[in-house]
Amino acid sequence: MTNHGNMYGPAFTFLGIPACDLDVPATYKGADVIIVGAPIDSGTSHRSGAKFGPQAIRGGDYLPHDGQRPHLALRTDGLKDLKVFDAGDLLMPGGDLVKSLAVLREATEKISRAGAIAVVLGGDHSIASADVAGIANHLGRGKVSMVHFDAHADTGEDQWGALVGHGTPMRNLINDGYVRGDRFLQLGLRGYWPDNATLEWMRDQGMRSYEMTEIHHRGLKAVLDESFATLTDGCDGVFLSVDIDVVDPGMAPGTGTPEPGGMTSRELLEAVRRICLELPVVGIDVVEVAPAFDSADITAILANRVVLEALSAIAKRRSGSAYDPTQNLLDR
Repeated sequence: MTNHGNMYGPAFTFLGIPACDLDVPATYKGADVIIVGAPIDSGTSHRSGAKFGPQAIRGGDYLPHDGQRPHLALRTDGLKDLKVFDAGDLLMPGGDLVKSLAVLREATEKISRAGAIAVVLGGDHSIASADVAGIANHLGRGKVSMVHFDAHADTGEDQWGALVGHGTPMRNLINDGYVRGDRFLQLGLRGYWPDNATLEWMRDQGMRSYEMTEIHHRGLKAVLDESFATLTDGCDGVFLSVDIDVVDPGMAPGTGTPEPGGMTSRELLEAVRRICLELPVVGIDVVEVAPAFDSADITAILANRVVLEALSAIAKRRSGSAYDPTQNLLDR
C-alpha cells in the first residue's frame, strides 16, 4: 500500500481534509469516506495523461482548501458532516498495469472492510476493474450493483489484443462475477463504438445501457426512475463510476477520448446528487481527467464537483432530513 504522498506533484489533500495512511488503521479510525488516488493511464487507447488526474481533481477549486464545503442546495457539508480522509496516491508503476490494479483492489477492499466508502480519483477507466472488485471481495460477489456514466460502454473483449485496458473493465467485472450484468446501468453512451457483437454480449448479460439520444427524448429523470429499483434488488450497495467524458467535450475537454454530443455538466451533477441521495452508495470513482488537454481547468473543476456533490448527498442521506429540488432555496 506504500505511497509517496501524491505521485505527480506536491503532496496535498483533497481540499485540505486530513490525511491518512492505509497501512496505519489508527489514522482513519471511524472514517466514513476515504479518498485515494489511482494515478495510472497505461490502460488508455488514445491520448494518455489521466495519471495526472488525481492531482488535478484534488486541486480543482477556486475556494480556500480549508476542509469544508457547505452545499448551497442540500444544506450539508460533505467534508465536515462526514469523517473524510485522503490516503494520497497509491504507488502505481506505469510499466505494470496488472500489478498496479492489484494494489488498487487491495486498497478498496481494505477501505470497505474498515466500514468506509472508497472514493477513487483516476487514472484511466481500467481502474474500475480493480476498485469495484476490491469492494465486492468484502461485500460479496454479485452483491454490488453498478451505475456507470460514460460515452463508451467499456465492455470490449480486448483492447488491441490486451485483456486489460480502459476499454475492457466492465466486461471483466461481469465475467469475473464481481458484478451481475442485470444489475449494471450505463448512461450517456454515444459515438461509434462498440460493434454489434459487443452490444449483443451486453444484451445477453442483462445490462441496461442508455444512449444519449434516448436520454434526450425520454429525459434523464425517467431513465433513473426506472433503474433505481433494479439496482437495489438483491444487492447490498451501489458503485458509482463516472468517466468525465460522459459530459460533452465543450464542457469537459480535458479527457483522452472526447466524444461530442454528451451530457451537460449540470445534468451529470444533478444525476450524481440524486443517486447518492436515494441509493446506498458503497464506492465511487471519477476517471479519465487528463489535465494536459483541459481548458482553463474546467474539466478538473467539474470532476472535483462530482466528488463534492456525491459527498454532500451522502451526508444529506445520512442526516435523514428531506430534500425537495422544487422547493425555493430560502424555504428549505
